[in-house]
Amino acid sequence: MSDRVAIVGVAQTRFSPKRADANVAELAYEVIEKVLNDTGLSIEKDIDNTISCSHDIWDGQTISNIGITDVAGGHLRTEEKMAMDGSTAAYYGTVGILSGEYECTLLLAHTKMSQTNRHIVNNDAFEPIYSRQLGLDFTSAGALQARRYMHAHNLSREDTARVVMKNLGAAMANPLSCRFGYYGMDDVLSSEMEADPLTTMDIAPDVDGAVAMIVASESKAKKITDTPVWIQGLGSCYDDYFLGDRDLAECMALEKAAAQAYKMAGISNPVKDLDLIELSDEFSYQELLWLEGLGVCKPGEAAKLTESGFTSREGELPVNPSGGVLSGVPANVMGLNRVAEAALQLMGKAGERQVQNAKRAVAQGHTGFCGQHQCVIVLGNQ
Repeated sequence: MSDRVAIVGVAQTRFSPKRADANVAELAYEVIEKVLNDTGLSIEKDIDNTISCSHDIWDGQTISNIGITDVAGGHLRTEEKMAMDGSTAAYYGTVGILSGEYECTLLLAHTKMSQTNRHIVNNDAFEPIYSRQLGLDFTSAGALQARRYMHAHNLSREDTARVVMKNLGAAMANPLSCRFGYYGMDDVLSSEMEADPLTTMDIAPDVDGAVAMIVASESKAKKITDTPVWIQGLGSCYDDYFLGDRDLAECMALEKAAAQAYKMAGISNPVKDLDLIELSDEFSYQELLWLEGLGVCKPGEAAKLTESGFTSREGELPVNPSGGVLSGVPANVMGLNRVAEAALQLMGKAGERQVQNAKRAVAQGHTGFCGQHQCVIVLGNQ
């Protein structure tokens, strides 16, 4: 059994509204080839397990990993699929190595959102007899959660707009982002209303892309790279399936997942013990709510932290210095992208978006409507 697991390599495509030049397998190959070349590893000799993250409905076929099995090295070898967020693939891959079953695992997440309609795809996630018939999707459910959360803490649209302004401004330094810019309050508030109170700028755009990552046991990691990033803590939790069974102003699943990961990593005070956070802001309000679920502040206080500059790249605790999901990251991919961006920061390879002296970070991913399932991963470079 391995005592520790490290991320030894990361590769990402540029995220684009439509990659007409590449099908899903070609997107996967693009990042797999890069991460193998960067680490000097071979699928045949070094990789003993592959875990992919995709979803049948987004890919338009049953058992969607069939389309990438050959490029992921799954021919007559182990290849497993996670039909969830990419952060869970990182969780699952880490557990496999800690168990002693594997030593070196290739992780892959890919989605072409341009192939279908997000509203139709996301409607399928709801309970089929009653909720699905209402036409609910992640955007309308997110609007319900945003309204409930904002009402509970007397927050305004200006409070959530500041998240958009911060993250799209940060994305100016990220060459992989497809939505970026220095926007003003009026730009965000006047953008087209999608589902009150969410406008187009409050919602992550539809994009295509892929992320690949290699995780390895401690003994193997030290032979591969001089800048391993250690996975120090893991946590995951599901919340109730029916929206009506939850108080949408709260995020119990995230609180429990964070508590698991923090205990494993020995974190007692997230603000003091962490140098940055990469979280999945599929909607602008989620950055505020997820920060509270991660224990950064008390319920209702995240908006004040954002307004003060506390969570900016130059702030005391940078949040989404990459630009986050609002800058454009595909469904299913966004969680592995959060882990990848946090790892690049700790490797000192984040380029213009680098946070100075970053040694410890948290990556958070979720899947399902209103953050139904949450996954938290603590990373460190020591």
